[in-house]
Amino acid sequence: MIVQISCSSVEKVSLHIISPPHLSKSSAESNPLSHHQGLTPSIQDTQKTSSTLVFLVTEEHGFILPQVLLFFITVCAADGFLNYRVANCEFNSTELNDIEYIESYYYNKLEFITFRSSVGKFVGINAHGEKNAERWNKGPEVVRARAAKATYCLHNVGIFTESALTKSVKPSIRLHSVAPPAGKHPAMLVCSVYDFYPKLIRVSWQRDGQEVTHEVTSTDELADGDWFYQIHSHLEYTPRSGEKISCVVEHASLSKPLITDWDPSMPESERNKIAIGTSGLILGLTLSLAGFIYYKRKAQGRILVPTN
Repeated sequence: MIVQISCSSVEKVSLHIISPPHLSKSSAESNPLSHHQGLTPSIQDTQKTSSTLVFLVTEEHGFILPQVLLFFITVCAADGFLNYRVANCEFNSTELNDIEYIESYYYNKLEFITFRSSVGKFVGINAHGEKNAERWNKGPEVVRARAAKATYCLHNVGIFTESALTKSVKPSIRLHSVAPPAGKHPAMLVCSVYDFYPKLIRVSWQRDGQEVTHEVTSTDELADGDWFYQIHSHLEYTPRSGEKISCVVEHASLSKPLITDWDPSMPESERNKIAIGTSGLILGLTLSLAGFIYYKRKAQGRILVPTN
């Protein structure tokens, strides 16, 4: 008997069982492969790989067919999902009444039947889904789906809330000045808040203990991609002598608001210039001292000879 498996470029896959001419009808009937349970003359599925596999299977090698099918599945990958189910638990709290269980079935990436705990039954989206929904709503499937809200969602929502939603990480804050855009104020401060979790946070400004509500702009909470977030708040202002400007951060990880005061004694750019200049001066003095010591040691080893 010949097993021919072909993956054609027209996205069609077929498996055929062909009896060789030299095998009689009785021989073919006695071959265990010809009566393999569940084997059909033709199996089709969407594919993209183009190839043909042909195997000669005799009575002595009847065990080859499972290996052939395994090899076929390996080299002929399916284009997308054939059939799958997605179960979701949507919730606002850990209370059972605030949980919605949703179960959806797909074939070739298209949803054809769904169940929602708020509806309490399966609903078909197309003709095939309607037929199955009618049957499932009369059987044990709908009983199992109705119970999943309590047996599946309630248990896992509690675990997720305890392990993730109740955790928090304190933010780090950097307060600095930047060049303001063309406007009516000559100065701008930026309060950058980094590496906090969860997402909800409040950033505000104070001048001499009073909250500032004008000339303040903030970005949204920006996801870092590693569960942490960052946010940046800008304050345009006109400096006044002796005033105190503060950035105030309120977050679930903090027992009280975190206040960072701005030091207007010297702009950050000027402080950076001084730090760089000081480092250069120290490096120059160190090199000069090393050169002087080297010169003195060399000079001690020389003998001066008078000349006419």
